[in-house]
Amino acid sequence: MILPILLVLASGMAHAVWSMFTKRSLNKSVFLWSIMMIPTVILLPVLIVELVREPLTMPAYALLVLSMALQALYSWLLSQTYELGDLSQIYPIMRGTSTLLVPLIGVIFLGETLSSFGWIGIACMLGGFLVLSGVGGGNDARQGSRTQGLKPVLMALCVGLCTTSYVFVDKLNLQHISPLSLLEVTNIGFVAGLTPALLASRQLRQEWKVNRSTIMLGALLNPGSYLLFLFALQQAPMARLGPLREVGTVFAAFLGILLLKEQQGKKRILCSIVVFGGILLIGMWG
Repeated sequence: MILPILLVLASGMAHAVWSMFTKRSLNKSVFLWSIMMIPTVILLPVLIVELVREPLTMPAYALLVLSMALQALYSWLLSQTYELGDLSQIYPIMRGTSTLLVPLIGVIFLGETLSSFGWIGIACMLGGFLVLSGVGGGNDARQGSRTQGLKPVLMALCVGLCTTSYVFVDKLNLQHISPLSLLEVTNIGFVAGLTPALLASRQLRQEWKVNRSTIMLGALLNPGSYLLFLFALQQAPMARLGPLREVGTVFAAFLGILLLKEQQGKKRILCSIVVFGGILLIGMWG
């Protein structure tokens, strides 16, 4: 169990770092498209060779198409969310939403039950989300327009819902296809979702001129973070590994405060720790 845990922790850290690079970019859609296009081109032969050697059934192909569609929606939502909110505000919400929604859906619609630790975890997450959203806080109203209102919070919640959906679909896809080929399928969907925004912006050359080094590093960290998670899923149950990956919420908050100089540093770091604690309570003992 040690190896999959290490893989998941590394995955969470890598995800937080490329997310910081995205927040620092000029055009979020162009930057995300760029870092995903590189591994998409590199891994395309892997996918083609595997599908030629081992053709899938029609239901399996349908699952791959569904994964691509969810990734396309995810990429668009992600780019818009990073345009609107601070990393230290939106990242814990994006990453924690799935852990919050799954048990609530089970309790409300499936008649399942939660332990006391599970309910405490949900309370921690809801409290952290509420403080990060700025509801009822007078200070948020006096900050910059990019972090005003509930729009970035609502978008982050949508990103989290989309993440929940594609992780479940990809867990099923791993029964039919290798992690590398599945990664390429998700890459194609991600790039397709951002291509219209890329063409409309006409800022590809400018983005590469300013952020070439971070694009190249992001091209390694972005797919690499999810690939590490897929490898870990092959060795251990998702219910155990998923919560641990969200250690990136704390790491991203520190990156946003220390490197991006975002406001409300102590409050947001504390909130990210509370949210992560809630995730662990739900995932491990809920």
